[in-house]
Parts: sequence; structure tokens; C-alpha cells
Amino acid sequence: MFRFFSYFCYLYVYFLLRSRPSFPARLIPDSMTVITTGTHNTSNATWHDFTRFLDAGQGSEVTGMSELKKYLNRFGYLPGNVNFTDIFDLEFESAILAYQNNLGLPVTGKLDADTISTIMSPRCGVSDKTTDSLHVTKHYAYFYGKPRWTKGSPIALTYSFSPENMIDYISLDDIKIVFRRAFSRWASVIPVNFMEVEEYKSADIKIGWYHHDHGDGEPFDGVLGVLAHAFSPENGRFHLDEAETWAVDFDKVKSRVAVDLESVATHEIGHILGLAHSSVKEAVMYPSLSPRTKKVDLKIDDVEGVQALYGSNPNFKFSSLMESENSIDKGIGIKCRISIWSISLLVGALLLFLFS
Repeated sequence: MFRFFSYFCYLYVYFLLRSRPSFPARLIPDSMTVITTGTHNTSNATWHDFTRFLDAGQGSEVTGMSELKKYLNRFGYLPGNVNFTDIFDLEFESAILAYQNNLGLPVTGKLDADTISTIMSPRCGVSDKTTDSLHVTKHYAYFYGKPRWTKGSPIALTYSFSPENMIDYISLDDIKIVFRRAFSRWASVIPVNFMEVEEYKSADIKIGWYHHDHGDGEPFDGVLGVLAHAFSPENGRFHLDEAETWAVDFDKVKSRVAVDLESVATHEIGHILGLAHSSVKEAVMYPSLSPRTKKVDLKIDDVEGVQALYGSNPNFKFSSLMESENSIDKGIGIKCRISIWSISLLVGALLLFLFS
């Protein structure tokens, strides 16, 4: 009887753990994924070998850690006027702590699994440290000086696509539809209108696809890694990495490293408007985006941040957004309760069987 009871306890714990709500894990890119994008055949060596630093902590020395320090320098966590070594020193630990805090990770000061996974995830190329974080309870942030567009009232911004720097495997009509939706999401919450125009040079917002070093001091790095970047107001430049496999419909694009164009467009428009990166993982303005992931709906943090710059669209109701987010949270809670209820029934049935 004791053997049966022990086996029952094992089953109970196993199914109880299985009943917890699950979330998709970040997809870590393969070390040498090769894809053909337009005329470019690009192999991804970006950040792929950072797994060897897993669980490294203060005082350790691992060959190649200087490359990870260059990554943290690129995104604003380490100064660039030093010679980077392979030693996990105090300055590097401080940079890891700041990175973990900024990206909403467990603040351990070590290169744990969550931190390494996030570092290896594709992301926006805008630095995390070009921001003024002015809030104690909020997570959104701004560029230094809190720049914003000031063209007239109401503000009307034009956008246009580069005549030369485009991709050819998604139709121009489909690209325009995606961007129209992305711009309309932001316009729905603030008193700013966006209008597409044909004249590229005179447009406020200039959109195009570029490859590696393209003259703005922020070179792209091949497949995955940096996906896109945009500049703060009132610059208006919006650049996407031509090397990526861009998609508007994952049912039609089967590549494991496909990137959702609408998600990236929505994020970068936030930068165009003056928002920097958020530490809220669910927010559109969170810096990283896994392949084959769609993330287009503005969250409360995104809306509060952009409305602090421009005010609210008169037709926007915060209550509807809160109801939407609450319904998602309730759905997760219901699934969890149903799972636990199912386990309870199983436990009851086993108890009746064992002790009847």
C-alpha cells in the first residue's frame, strides 16, 4: 500500500506542475541559419555563441566574453572608451544588473538562462540607454530631452517609402496595408494623424530597407540580431534590416526565422513619436521580439507613455483598453483554475481507487 501511495504522490506532483499556465519560450536562433533574402545570402553569426557564458558570475573568465561586453556597450550599458577583457569584473556585473532591471528580468547580476536568452533574442537597434526614465511606478521611457513632434495642432505627419530601398518579395500594396494599420494604432490613442505621400524627400517619416552599413552610423548585422531602428523626433528616419525574412502572414511564410513586419513597424513608430524602450515584456515598446511572433496591440504602458507626450485622442477610452487586458488575464486565470480542478478530480478518483 505504501508503494501505491508513493506512486500516487509522484503522479500528483507531476500533473500539478503540468497544470501551471504555460507561455511560449523565447526562440534562440540557430547558430548558422542561412536564408536567402532578395539577392543576399546571409549566414547568422549574431550573438549565437553567447550560450557559453551561461551561469558565469563575478570573477569568472571565459574566452570571448569581450564580445558580450561589446554587445552591452552597443545598447548603452558599458562605456566604449575601454579595452574589453574576458573577465567578469565589477563594471560588467553592474552592466548586467542594469540590463536585467531595464528588461524586466530577475535581477541576479549573473548570466542566468533568462538573461542569456533575452540577450540572444532579435531586437530593436535603438540603445536602451538613450532614455529619460522619469517615473517610479511606470515603465515607459523617453529619449533624452523628451523630444516630440510639434508640427501644428492637431499634428499631421506624412510618411513615405524609399523608391530605391525596398524588398520585392512582399507586394508594395501589402506593405502599405501593414504600415497603415500600424500607424492607425498610435493615431487611435493620441491626437496625431498620419498620411502616406508619394514625395519621399519631403515626407516627415522616411521608411526603407537597408543592408549592413548604410550611412547612419548604425549598421545592421545580418539575419536576426538587430531587426530595425528608428530615430527620435523630429528626425523621422525608419530603417529595417534587408537581411531579415519579413512576413505579413506566417501561414504563407514557413521560415523559422521569419519576422512579423507589422509588429516591428508598430514598435519603431513608437520611437518615431518619442518613446524609448519599456521594461514591460508585454508592451509593444519592449526591445526584443522572437521570430514568428506577432505583437501589435498597444498595452497600457505604451498608451500612457505616448499620451504623456501628446495627450489623448478625444475618441479614445482607457476603460476599453483596460477591459481588454483584464479579459486576457482572466482567460489565463480560468485556464489555470480549470487545470487545477481537473487535477483535483484525478486525485479524488485515485484516492477512491486506492482506499476503497
